[in-house]
Amino acid sequence: MSTSSFRVAGARPSAPVRRLSATLYVYSFLDELRPIYPVYALLFADTGLSTAQISALFVLWSVTGLLLEVPSGVLADAVSRRLLLVVGPLAAGAGFGLWVLVPSYGVFAVGFVLWGVQGALQSGALEALVYEELALRGAADRYPTVMGRARSAGLVAVVLAIATAGPVLDAGGYPAVGAVSVAGCLLAAAAAAALPEHRRRSTVATAGPSDTAGPSDTGGDRGYLATLRAGLAEVRRDRSVRTALLLVPAVTAVWGALDEYVPLLAAGTGVSDRSVPWLLLMVWVGVAAGGLLAGPCRRLGGRATGLVLAFAAVALAGGALSGRPAGLLPVAVAFCVFQAVTVVVDARLQDRLAGPSRATVTSLAGLGTDLATLAVYGGYAAASTVAGHGPVFALFAVPYLIVAGLLAAGPGRRTGCRIPVRTPGTVARGR
Repeated sequence: MSTSSFRVAGARPSAPVRRLSATLYVYSFLDELRPIYPVYALLFADTGLSTAQISALFVLWSVTGLLLEVPSGVLADAVSRRLLLVVGPLAAGAGFGLWVLVPSYGVFAVGFVLWGVQGALQSGALEALVYEELALRGAADRYPTVMGRARSAGLVAVVLAIATAGPVLDAGGYPAVGAVSVAGCLLAAAAAAALPEHRRRSTVATAGPSDTAGPSDTGGDRGYLATLRAGLAEVRRDRSVRTALLLVPAVTAVWGALDEYVPLLAAGTGVSDRSVPWLLLMVWVGVAAGGLLAGPCRRLGGRATGLVLAFAAVALAGGALSGRPAGLLPVAVAFCVFQAVTVVVDARLQDRLAGPSRATVTSLAGLGTDLATLAVYGGYAAASTVAGHGPVFALFAVPYLIVAGLLAAGPGRRTGCRIPVRTPGTVARGR
């Protein structure tokens, strides 16, 4: 193991690491600075779409992401990841622009496909680029801290977009909202272009369990199928990779789906519609705080992480079942923990990858998360026919208790810098 894989505890990050981190934070912020978020459903309704048509658009959006998740991850290992991060916001921006210029059902569908393309292009590519750039600078252990802060920066932008959507809509209508959102996408693409990317070209034409290429040996001349085979081979031969890959959707999917129903949970406490956004703001502040706590959380051992996750599950159930506005506070605490652990399990997966298909394997985890999220949507819809939102939220706290039990029953090894981090150039070995 290269000694450059670790940074001295407490040492200040190097200038290149600080520049990478700052650029990533700007990118994450600008990529979510879209005031069209809270009003696009209103645009659809004002255009004359029915609820069924709007629901169909959401399904199209989800299916686009599912179909492109793994192919885009393989692409990110075969070509420039930075290029994909530039193209993603441009695709979404084109969709938003079309929405406000020529609003119609067909155009809305095209926009959702383009938005789904952006999500797929970013998934896997962003994590792989950031992890390997940090590893090249001997700072792989900072990955959860950096990614946690990046997610928090994005959430701050979402809150700002929600706060400004009304005034912008009043000042210039949907065209103004669309223009600001497109501008945010263009600026995000420019920020992505400023991200560093150091990847050596490789003439490897095939891939398999005997591959000895490091993670960075993935130039544009690698074939698509060779890259895909390399990623699948790494998952097959390395049990720790499989375990880490499955842990990502196990932690991420449930709370990622439940956040769509938080407004309904808040409204069910008896507050007025005008008070619901304030309760939502409290929950999202918790999520943002979770991103900032990801670095310290990574230093917890498996058993301690399990205990923290169990505490969050109890807080989620208790807050949801209270039926009171104050119950949203423990829900916010639970979401804070879920966000922190989400970043940590992503870091655990990145730490265990050594082959040339890092983005491919990361996208497999993303595909698992997408499928599990759809299952939660279906389960929530079914459960809501026999119970209120509070009991359904409490029901979905149970999977976290199960995951917490598995973590607590496993080895107590720390999930931080004691994990062998295989930096670019290190020979990939199966276990």
